[in-house]
Amino acid sequence: MKKDNHYFAWGLTAVAVVCAVMLIYDLVFRDSIVMAYTKKMISILAPILYGFAMAYLLAPIVNWFERAIFRRGGSKATPTALRFLSILLTWLVVLTLLYGLMSILLPELVGSIKQLAANAKGYYDTIEEWSIRLLNNNPELAQQAQELFNQYYQDALLWINRNVVPQLQVAVQAVTGGVLGVLTFFKNLFIGVMVSLYLLGAKENFSAISCRLCYTLLSEDRASWFIRGVKATDRIFSGFVRGKLLDSLIIGILCFFFSSLFKFPYAPLVSVVVGVTNIIPFFGPFLGAIPSAFLILLDSPIKCLYFIVFILALQQFDGNILGPKILGDSTGISGFWVIVAILVGGGLWGVAGMFLGVPIFACIYAGVKSYSAYRLSRKGLPVSTASYATHQPVWPEDRTEQPPADGQ
Repeated sequence: MKKDNHYFAWGLTAVAVVCAVMLIYDLVFRDSIVMAYTKKMISILAPILYGFAMAYLLAPIVNWFERAIFRRGGSKATPTALRFLSILLTWLVVLTLLYGLMSILLPELVGSIKQLAANAKGYYDTIEEWSIRLLNNNPELAQQAQELFNQYYQDALLWINRNVVPQLQVAVQAVTGGVLGVLTFFKNLFIGVMVSLYLLGAKENFSAISCRLCYTLLSEDRASWFIRGVKATDRIFSGFVRGKLLDSLIIGILCFFFSSLFKFPYAPLVSVVVGVTNIIPFFGPFLGAIPSAFLILLDSPIKCLYFIVFILALQQFDGNILGPKILGDSTGISGFWVIVAILVGGGLWGVAGMFLGVPIFACIYAGVKSYSAYRLSRKGLPVSTASYATHQPVWPEDRTEQPPADGQ
């Protein structure tokens, strides 16, 4: 029987290796059929994914309401009634916040966009005037600009034909089918809300089913280790994602309040840009502040200077007070690894990768750190990193026992 199990394990390993090789070959050397079917499955499961995301983000609020109601109601309220009331209050809070933000911000945002569109011709003339004045006052710079223009003109035409034109065709197709796309999105969103209600109502049951499945498929030690890793991943990922979203929302509201108070032009539009880009760690404040400052510069240079000073003060407040208060040490990685995670995530998945790269890398880092500590403890070596700052390696020849000297 043991021999049969041995052959079965080897056969299963061989099948897994062959499947992995075929998958890598398909992803690297072919048109990636796997990715095409993955995108199709994501499109089909979009309502489920929306519902899972909403339930994941709203679960802490539901838990807070449940604890608050339980403390007041005591044991008289049944668990089902507590959960139903907590979910209801959570969605009432979310809808109230969305309605408040939209009723205040949306009209102002539309007005800012209309004002920007109306002033676009004047801004174009201003930029052209600045450029002509700069080139006339600097003949050498004008000559260099002309040489660069001649050098990159053909490359620009080639880039437009290869990239811009196909993208415009895709955009035209998207606009022509835009109504259907909007209806599909709202349909998926509505179904996602229903799914989130079901997930929030039975989240403990889903957790228990998942644990039972782990102990069914894995040995007890490996299942325990896997569940502990999932809980650590959830703590890191949820702490960062929820905290960063809340932090960016507060920064956007503060930016809108003070921009309106200081009468900066395009205050709603600038606040939305600053708040949204603040979601991206480290680089986000610069990504939002630079185009916003340039937009204000076209209207008033002195207000642009005031805006830059304000943004620096706001980011200092966010980085030293608000951010640590909300996020704490949710990632557990240094600034160097944050930059690496942002660059790699942005290169692979764009803007979403710049945001999700940090928590994903933090989860991987925590897993490697935990496994390293486990292996070191099994070898009887110190676990803390500080112990290896002055650690001297022991070479194999040093471990060999020397024969005792004569007479000893």
